[in-house]
Amino acid sequence: MPDNFAAVIGAGPAGLMAAERLAAAGQRVEVFDAMPSVGRKFLLAGKGGLNLTHAEPFERFVTRYGVRADWFEPRLRAFGADELRAWAQGLGVATFVGSSGRVFPAEMKAAPLLRAWLHRLRAAGVVFHMRHRWSGWREDGALLFETPAGTRALQPAATVLALGGASWPRLGSDGAWWPWLAARGVDLAPLQPANCGFDVVWSEFLRSRHAGEPLKSVAISFGGERRPGEFVLTETGVEGSLVYAFAAALRDTIAREGRAVFELDLLPARPLDWVQRELAHPRGSRSLATHLKTRLNLGGVKTALLWELVPKDDQHDASKLAAAIKALPVTLTAARPIAEAISSAGGVRLEALDEALMLRALPGVFVAGEMLDWEAPTGGYLLTGCFTTGRVAGEGAARWLGRN
Repeated sequence: MPDNFAAVIGAGPAGLMAAERLAAAGQRVEVFDAMPSVGRKFLLAGKGGLNLTHAEPFERFVTRYGVRADWFEPRLRAFGADELRAWAQGLGVATFVGSSGRVFPAEMKAAPLLRAWLHRLRAAGVVFHMRHRWSGWREDGALLFETPAGTRALQPAATVLALGGASWPRLGSDGAWWPWLAARGVDLAPLQPANCGFDVVWSEFLRSRHAGEPLKSVAISFGGERRPGEFVLTETGVEGSLVYAFAAALRDTIAREGRAVFELDLLPARPLDWVQRELAHPRGSRSLATHLKTRLNLGGVKTALLWELVPKDDQHDASKLAAAIKALPVTLTAARPIAEAISSAGGVRLEALDEALMLRALPGVFVAGEMLDWEAPTGGYLLTGCFTTGRVAGEGAARWLGRN
């Protein structure tokens, strides 16, 4: 006989939001997590400044969820960027909009928000069990946990799974849940890296001299879309926010075609004809590198990329060099491993769930956050999606308990 409480497995943003909604509905809630403390990945993600959400217009915001935009649209209208900011304000955490449209807590850090949130959850009666690693179900349907005191079996009346995907396994999101759900007939999509870096075949010179350097004030064009921003050149290729914005399309193209090529604009604020005119100026005895620096203010890692990717003969053809500066082709050969990714795609297919995010194959079991088959770029979209799906799953579980 199930015990009269709801179990939330996973103490990240999605799980905590589910616990909050269950507690608000008057349900007894117990949260379980494998880590020694709550919100490990959330805290690390906010170490350099917690990007909570984004302030762009809703019509643009929802497109960031790609092929799942239509699914997210009504859920984000119910609890999206504005509602998330109001929720944070309710915890005593003011937010502000940065110059890029990203939304941050006034103190920038994740820790003050998490402390206030946990205080409110505990005051509402939510109980936390740390170092409880979920290990699937027993034959009779009981949840099994590996704990410092040994195996523990529990039979809650409802369960919310919010264990994350398979990125950053050292923080608990290791995808270990996959075979347990598959064995129970849950329809799953393969887990893949999202918001990830990509491999590029660089020369030893470029790796040794410029790995780790940022490419700022650039723009990437791929798949009919163009975005400005910045990213980092790495020893193995490229990574960073601008690359992450295209990660899903790049990853899928590589899977389909074996490689992906994006065009890099090194001077997005300047039109092609201006670049051509500046390059056409006589350079006299100056080197080409000095000419680029003097006329275009182009140097450092940007110039190094030109020498890396533009054939020697084309470097001394003003027209071809100008074209390369405005649309430098960069060939990606593979996505970086999922353990290095900021997030993952794949997981529980949305078609395997009802409107309340309950698994059709497992009545009374709800799923939220990165366990679900959706993805969004960094910039506040990924975190908003986790909060939103956690809220839906928590409210769905509360209604289920009310009916049963």
